[in-house]
Amino acid sequence: KRILVTGGTGLVGRAIEKVVADGEGRPDEEWIFVSSRDADLTSSSETKALFERHKPTHVIHLAAMVGGLFKNIRSNLDFWRTNIHINDNVLHSAHESGVQKVVSCLSTCIFPDKTTYPIDETMIHNGPPHSSNFGYSYAKRMIDVQNRGYSEQHGRRFTAVIPTNVFGPHDNFNIEDGHVLPGLIHKVYLAKQSGSALTVWGTGKPRRQFIYSLDLARLFLWVLREYDEVEPIILSVGEEDEVSIREAAEAIAEAMEFRGELVFDTTKSDGQFKKTASNAKLRQYLPGFQFTPFRKAVKETCAWFNANYATARK
Repeated sequence: KRILVTGGTGLVGRAIEKVVADGEGRPDEEWIFVSSRDADLTSSSETKALFERHKPTHVIHLAAMVGGLFKNIRSNLDFWRTNIHINDNVLHSAHESGVQKVVSCLSTCIFPDKTTYPIDETMIHNGPPHSSNFGYSYAKRMIDVQNRGYSEQHGRRFTAVIPTNVFGPHDNFNIEDGHVLPGLIHKVYLAKQSGSALTVWGTGKPRRQFIYSLDLARLFLWVLREYDEVEPIILSVGEEDEVSIREAAEAIAEAMEFRGELVFDTTKSDGQFKKTASNAKLRQYLPGFQFTPFRKAVKETCAWFNANYATARK
């Protein structure tokens, strides 16, 4: 197997690289991690050239234009167009070059805004996504549509996973444009340095299921090797492991030994209140999979951020 990982230098790509290097790789697998420096995936010719150069038999497709709530609100059209181009180019190049299997990465934000909980894999297309990130959400949903098309018309084994909120080393810790957990880690670091209070955007009440990037990486390997459905699979901790943004902020404060005050800026948007996802399908396949406890994963991520602050803060 020659496994090409797009978005290979991002949060999940780095986690897969580490898990493979730490002994989860197999002798019959050659891993190739590529980033935007290797090819502009919005260009069909550059994408095609990348596939011709590496001749992969398998692909893990992680590359995407991503950002936190506020970046999405500002740039819905950009998120739609960029991701549609990337996904179409990668899947079509994979098909044209005879790739045996592609595993793409979706997100729980693709689910309908108005829905019942917990959400599961059958509900993706049951209504419009939340208005704050409709561009990104619809572009990601289209991967599922394309996978079904390639399966029905060409017999391709293209599938997708839907992780809940991922965090870990090599995350985007940008306060303005990053996701909530890495943004909070950076904020706690700065508040500790300046001796000021920690300001959390929103009420702190929204609830999220967080998955540690290294756990997600191990699950990606299982999906690549064992999971044979075209239908996506949710990769998540259980519903009982959902935490509020306030609880997440408190866990980070504890891990960083921050003793200051927590202030909630309720003039800032909360985004969706919750997106509780069911991992029942995953548990049918892997009843014994052990997730890293949330506070332990937060501690490891904070330690990595502290040790790599000069590069991580960018």
